[in-house]
Amino acid sequence: MDHPQVAVSVSPRPRVPASSSFFITTAIDYTNAAPHIGHAYEKVLADGIARYQRLRGRDVFFLTGVDQHGQKVQQSAEKLGVPPQEFVDEITEKFRALWAKLGVEYDGWAATTDAAHKACVQTLLQRLHDEGQLYKARQAGYYSVRQEQFLTEKERGPDGEFGAEWGEVVLIEEENYYFKLAEHKRWLLDLLDSRPGLVTPGFRLAELRNAVEKVTGDLCISRPKARLTWGIELPFDPDYVTYVWFDALVNYISFAPGFDPNSKIQSPEFHAWWPALHVIGKDIMVPAHGVYWPIMLKAIGFADADIPTLLVHGWWNIAGSKMSKSLGNVVDPDALADKYGAETVRYYLMADIATGKDADFSEERLIQRYNVDLANSIGNLLNRTLNMAWKYRDGRLAKSAGKGLQDRADSVVQSYAAVMDDGSINAGLEQACRLANEANQYVEQAKPWALAKSGETAALDGALYHLAESLRIIAILLSPVMPKAARGIWEQLGVAGEFRFEDTAWGGLKDGHPLGKPFPLFPRIEAPANP
Repeated sequence: MDHPQVAVSVSPRPRVPASSSFFITTAIDYTNAAPHIGHAYEKVLADGIARYQRLRGRDVFFLTGVDQHGQKVQQSAEKLGVPPQEFVDEITEKFRALWAKLGVEYDGWAATTDAAHKACVQTLLQRLHDEGQLYKARQAGYYSVRQEQFLTEKERGPDGEFGAEWGEVVLIEEENYYFKLAEHKRWLLDLLDSRPGLVTPGFRLAELRNAVEKVTGDLCISRPKARLTWGIELPFDPDYVTYVWFDALVNYISFAPGFDPNSKIQSPEFHAWWPALHVIGKDIMVPAHGVYWPIMLKAIGFADADIPTLLVHGWWNIAGSKMSKSLGNVVDPDALADKYGAETVRYYLMADIATGKDADFSEERLIQRYNVDLANSIGNLLNRTLNMAWKYRDGRLAKSAGKGLQDRADSVVQSYAAVMDDGSINAGLEQACRLANEANQYVEQAKPWALAKSGETAALDGALYHLAESLRIIAILLSPVMPKAARGIWEQLGVAGEFRFEDTAWGGLKDGHPLGKPFPLFPRIEAPANP
């Protein structure tokens, strides 16, 4: 059966941001271990934001990838007796396979061993060297093997010791190249004061500003080949490789459409996309993304307006503690998707954590959220609506002019757009569930079965139309997180076409619209019995 497409809305809706293009990128994943639930959360969050921006009619470029260099990678490969490239390639495939399974659809893939990326990093380093932004010096300092960085006195705890988060700390004296970080400190503080929205959620701004205030020295951007060979060679000194963070951060521009590392003035193609929204975890805001990265961009010629925004998300914990391989409490998202389905995992990860804050992972909570929000509320509403429409009206709708659920749907859509524009996907899902709950309450108030029994045909048609139309809109609101389930709702409603935000306007289903047949879209998950 051919189904009509949804009508285009001309009703006023929340304004789409002025730019027609949207560049979003996540922190690239370090290929020294297999992906865990934190990696999955970040990618699904970025994918959901990207899908929402496409829903709003914007062209989107979504970049993600892998950070493949560094001392830990070299050491891990040596332990296994394999070349570093072979080691990272194997782990990279695990990441890419997981993103495919979870429905993460990116437009660009950044791998820091890519020849084009290496060339970009070396070109930028040569420019900085030629312009006097780099210098060579011999210094002694404490070095964190785990974090692959030199530490300063501010990293010491109240007891004067370096905390466990730094792992093994050794005293190293060697000659290296340094980037003049400190001379840009005042500029970055002024930028944060003038553009508080540069970091979201807003409570992260004070944390970043305090970190910038503590900047006293410059950034070591090299490692001698005598102790590290797995990195990008400095173009002006073959005895050194690039510090992994300087290398990895450059991926955001080395893989961006139209970027030219040889020029301080970028092309219209690049500026059509840039500046980007960087989705990162709270643990790498300071110092890498919040301090090093904007200062690096400033040094290579970026204007203040071109410094990207950081969306800083929290962690998934277990019983209040950070997941750790050593504690044996790391959650495998691949196994979770096999057990419950990729879209169930996507929904839970987006619905059960407020963007920017931490949350405790719980498999029991995943089952509960699925059963309450999807099976009992949205799935039950879909099943009841279609069964009643087929039972009482042969599966056809008669368009109703009555208000019914229209005002509530319009209110939900307005609220949904406001929170989704801020990247708060959990709050957007709350709005979709709010409309489903109100529609379920409407069923009990309108009592279509009683209207059919009493022969009140017009009132029955009105009730069924308002329920079906609410479900059509709910599917659009769900689509950034559960695109396949949203498509399943539309298929049962007999609706075809692409998801577009303007189609959340009330009245898309036409008079006489034929509905599809119901089938269980969200079957309940039975929780395992307690032993």
